[in-house]
Amino acid sequence: MEPADEEVQVSQTGSLGRIILNRPRALNALTRKMVNLMAAALDRWARDDSIEKVLLTGAGDRGLCAGGDIVGMYHDALAGGDGSRLFWRDEYRLNAAIASFPKPYIAVMDGIVLGGGIGVSAHGSVRIVTERTKFGMPEVGIGFAPDVGGSFLLSRAPGELGTHLAMTGAVGNGSDAIALGFADHYIHSDWIPALSEALEHTDLQSALAAIETAPPDSPLFAQRSWIDECYAGSDASTIVARLQDSSVPRARETAEVILTKSPIGVSVALESVRRAKSAKSLEEVLDQDYRVSCRFIQNPEMIEGIRAQVIDKDRKPRWSPASLAEVKHEDVEAYFANLGAQELGLSKRLTQSKS
Repeated sequence: MEPADEEVQVSQTGSLGRIILNRPRALNALTRKMVNLMAAALDRWARDDSIEKVLLTGAGDRGLCAGGDIVGMYHDALAGGDGSRLFWRDEYRLNAAIASFPKPYIAVMDGIVLGGGIGVSAHGSVRIVTERTKFGMPEVGIGFAPDVGGSFLLSRAPGELGTHLAMTGAVGNGSDAIALGFADHYIHSDWIPALSEALEHTDLQSALAAIETAPPDSPLFAQRSWIDECYAGSDASTIVARLQDSSVPRARETAEVILTKSPIGVSVALESVRRAKSAKSLEEVLDQDYRVSCRFIQNPEMIEGIRAQVIDKDRKPRWSPASLAEVKHEDVEAYFANLGAQELGLSKRLTQSKS
């Protein structure tokens, strides 16, 4: 096992490979080092016949992972560094590796699971939530848009529920995660230690059957009628207008929430989900996310959003453009333009591996 203070603890017990994200004071926020430690372990275990399944958990009792280390991104961007781009390059490669991992990859999505936490869990083959789960893609609140292949999952959620989460940055619970296709199994958090122990000597199906329970009804799914009606289409201003004009109080409240978010972030998030819906693979969406992310880190919008929410904490971001009405179609399109020699190229590699 890695040293107790290592940011990612990697170990093997019997046929089980264990990965523990180990930055509990930072809600296990991902660093590039953590991403590469995970990637190295998965690459090794994919070829190791003694490993039959992999279990991902987070240290502490607050959550699996709150996302990427945005404070580090903020300081790197101010210094004119290349750290964020390199982090995303490695992170998105890891997301793709998790999705294609040839053995059961079991992610326990307990507590807070946001942004990058979705990337290391919801692309796995076995995704477990609890009564404490709080999941979401809140990037629009910091002048960014859902990444880590999140829009791939959001675009495949029932109706327009994924669009709603993308544009609002709203957080759902464990039953919501299952209803939207981000998770598969529901257990009580008290059973997590027993699950970990059982997986060391019991097959996956038996271990889950002993503790799995039916999830409660999804509060988010229950709101699908007004969400589907209001979020149709690909124009953010039109969607907000429908929400404002709705007879449903919750819809009108949602419009006010969206209007506090980054206008360009909301617009790009909507376009990301719409484009992801027609994508043929997760890898294609990850390539798209890389283009978008690289453009965002070059834009003062994301730096301003992180400043307002995390650095100064004044909660008063000065967005530019300041309103959805000021966001031009060509501005949104520019975020998706090909990066040329800096393309991530995951979808190209996937095509080559199949040929």
